[in-house]
Amino acid sequence: MSQKAPSNPNDFHITLIGAGIMSATLGIFLHKLMPIARISIYERLDQVAAESSNAWNNAGTGHSAFCELNYTPEKKDGNIDITNALKIAQAFEVSKQFWAHLLEMGDIHSKTPFINDIDHMSFVWGKENVDYLKKRHSAMTKFAFFEDMLYSEDHTEIKEWVPLLMEGRKPSQAIAATRMPIGTDVNFGDLTQSMIEYLCDQPNVELFLGHEVEDIFRTFDERWKIEVKELAQGVKSTISTDFVFIGAGGAAIPLLEKTDLPIGQGYGGFPVSGQFLACTNEEVINRHEAKVYGKAEVGSPPMSVPHLDTRMIDGKRTLLFGPYAGFSTKFLKNGSYFDLPLSIESHNIWPLITAGFKNFQLTKYLVKQVIQSDEDRFELLRQYYPNAKMKDWELKTAGQRVQIIKRNADGDGELQFGTEIVSSDDGSLAALLGASPGASTSVQIMLDLLQKCFPSDMETTEWIEILTEMIPSYRKSLNDRELCLATRARTSGILKLEG
Repeated sequence: MSQKAPSNPNDFHITLIGAGIMSATLGIFLHKLMPIARISIYERLDQVAAESSNAWNNAGTGHSAFCELNYTPEKKDGNIDITNALKIAQAFEVSKQFWAHLLEMGDIHSKTPFINDIDHMSFVWGKENVDYLKKRHSAMTKFAFFEDMLYSEDHTEIKEWVPLLMEGRKPSQAIAATRMPIGTDVNFGDLTQSMIEYLCDQPNVELFLGHEVEDIFRTFDERWKIEVKELAQGVKSTISTDFVFIGAGGAAIPLLEKTDLPIGQGYGGFPVSGQFLACTNEEVINRHEAKVYGKAEVGSPPMSVPHLDTRMIDGKRTLLFGPYAGFSTKFLKNGSYFDLPLSIESHNIWPLITAGFKNFQLTKYLVKQVIQSDEDRFELLRQYYPNAKMKDWELKTAGQRVQIIKRNADGDGELQFGTEIVSSDDGSLAALLGASPGASTSVQIMLDLLQKCFPSDMETTEWIEILTEMIPSYRKSLNDRELCLATRARTSGILKLEG
């Protein structure tokens, strides 16, 4: 069973919960596909893109699997599994096509570019890690997505790429690095704001800031009722809607629970907070221009892979190192400390307990991160930047992420990494759970959501033509080298990237 096509599109009401990159992306898709349907966007904060999409809360890497080693694990037989890397690389190319279309059509505008060229690099030391990176490079460069990836074990060459990493390093240390000059940095906060502005310019789209969704339930006529509280005055209202998307970041799990749908049963959330060291020395900032990712500690969550990261935020170049994982019971950075305890119910308490036992290494890692001193944090930075001086860095709190804990067939809990779409049987409600690589692959994630919720419409000539206009590679595989390179060249030209 799937979402029914509206008999009268004028009466079809779409509700998006959360004003981040996911709701913005889905909102534009639905507006282009159903231009006369009504769209309402509810955001509990007084501004859009203030949680996970905010530039200071989001890594902004433009995750394309160029440098993130956790996407390419080494298998027991010694080979490198690049399955996930290929999937993410293709998804990011799809995102760039969508953004390029919006820019080309004049739908989005930005005072400063929301996407910039920044080299993506992986950097490791020690013979075992060097061997791994070499095998990874060999496996990945067989595919067009990664064929331009450079590899080096030469200290002099790597110093030309990233001088900060090499100054003060022992010449005898075994090191290796890969470099992708076509990497990007993305300010998802700016991008989201521009997309929401476009939506708000449409006559049938409304944005409600400072409004918190308190309940979601099904009515006898199979529509959805949503209880909303206007936070400034405390005024409550109830709206009726045909389609609901819960794109509220960490708050998605408790909101999904309120629907009483079977799909919400057995899910729990494990919140992980993050911190970064931000460089305050302009001379140091200007001497490094790359996103350099290393290997994560055993048991650490994917968003905790250490990286020395050049960012462009509000037109200003910044340099961050981290993240350092922490623990908070909040599901959102601007959430409540009661978020985690209030999310625990009879259907998910056992999955939460068993997942804790199964992921002892993660628990151990988080405890170690929480109790570490400023000196401990700085020592990790010096492994990447040996000549770093503590006076040049200050600690900043980043965003909050919620890892999914999902009940398996045995009733136990399994910790899920990445993102997952869940939807009602009839496709009238969908929620996005999880975190990284999230924003970078938001366009493909929303296409997958449309396929789950509107499968019949997605097969119509009208919808296919509209989607193909926005994403020229739609329904084609970018694993095809010629198509991949042509697509990348086109979008790079429009987005003013190196290509």
